[in-house]
Amino acid sequence: MNEKRTRGRDHLQLSGGAATQSPLLAARQWYAPRWKAFGSLTGRTTTISTGGVPEPPTSRSFCSPPEASSRLQPLRLAMKQTLGELMRMSRICRMVFATCLGSFILVIFYFQSMFQPVMRRNPFMVDSCCRKGSRNALQELYNPTQVELSGAAVLHQTRRDQVVDACRIYSASSRKRRVLTPGDLKHLVVDEDHELIYCYVPKVACTNWKRVMMVLTGRGKYSDPMEIPSNEAHVPSNLKTLNQYSIAEINHRLKNYLKFLFVREPFERLVSAYRNKFTLKYNSSFHKRFGTRIVRRYRKNATQDALLNGADVKFKEFAEYLVDPATQRDGPLNEHWQTVYQLCHPCHIHYDLVGKYETLEEDANYVLRLVGVSDSLHFPSYAKSTRTTDTMTAQFFSNISTQQQIQLYQLYKLDFLMFNYSIPSYLRLD
Repeated sequence: MNEKRTRGRDHLQLSGGAATQSPLLAARQWYAPRWKAFGSLTGRTTTISTGGVPEPPTSRSFCSPPEASSRLQPLRLAMKQTLGELMRMSRICRMVFATCLGSFILVIFYFQSMFQPVMRRNPFMVDSCCRKGSRNALQELYNPTQVELSGAAVLHQTRRDQVVDACRIYSASSRKRRVLTPGDLKHLVVDEDHELIYCYVPKVACTNWKRVMMVLTGRGKYSDPMEIPSNEAHVPSNLKTLNQYSIAEINHRLKNYLKFLFVREPFERLVSAYRNKFTLKYNSSFHKRFGTRIVRRYRKNATQDALLNGADVKFKEFAEYLVDPATQRDGPLNEHWQTVYQLCHPCHIHYDLVGKYETLEEDANYVLRLVGVSDSLHFPSYAKSTRTTDTMTAQFFSNISTQQQIQLYQLYKLDFLMFNYSIPSYLRLD
């Protein structure tokens, strides 16, 4: 069969038969009207080349330059891709936001469920939002709203007056004028929640008072004072003291907070300190620090063991150490036998309440009633069987000379006068 190609590639003519339309020509005839229709929609005029491929539009066929179409097409594709990416990103952002929001809500519920029981069982926290307009302990002391507190208010006014009178007499007879520094305030414990300042005096139930202050300032960490070990009560970082504040903050608290301290008959407190620090084996640190020094200074023919350990100091030696001018030159006395006058500075700081060890339970619970926590917090009881009594003190003082008794009374005289303690009957002052 012979074939003859005519008119290029448009027709194939078979020998012995009629001409048949080629597939390329048929495609061009189908494509041409549709291209013209597209041109009419876009306002452009297009022609079909003889080769069956659309000819490039001329400059007269477009309203824009011939390069615009080629530039716009990639732009349209880029915009479409960008829009798709933005849609995908927005979905991701929505998912991330929903996840974060859900997690935040779960965290809120978790901490609420964890802390809410603590808040319910903590009657010692004062809500700052509710403090405004409410009466604090200082106001309740001087203007009691409870009738049963009125009698105690009169008693404590008498004690305050006694301190003021003693300080006036001392100031008139003394040429010493002293201004307190922050370093003098390290014994004043501050409770910000209840606006209290407590000056602790060793050997006057100060361990139990520190426990109570830890309950008041612990914001729910503690509920029972006796659950706190005694050694933990004496850790300095567990309670904040007034010397840690600025001068302006110190003055503000001294003016607006209720300030109280507890005192004890001076010689009973002194004998109690001696018994605790020099007659008990577990206080080896005091034996080493003070006992060895006392033995070395005041014991003749001391044994090597006594010089090394200082564990058997006699009360007579202890008394001699206290009244020795050399001891005064060594610096302030240890806090356990330092005077209340030097520890709490009652002639410089106006204490609103002076509690006494002899009426510890009544005075302590009176403070707690002023604070408003007496229904849920009670001052711990103490073992009366081990307490140093007046009779026991008299026995210790019978072993020292009259001169030492007189010297010791002179050392603690201000404490006797300020807190209205009479001269002990066993004291030989003649």
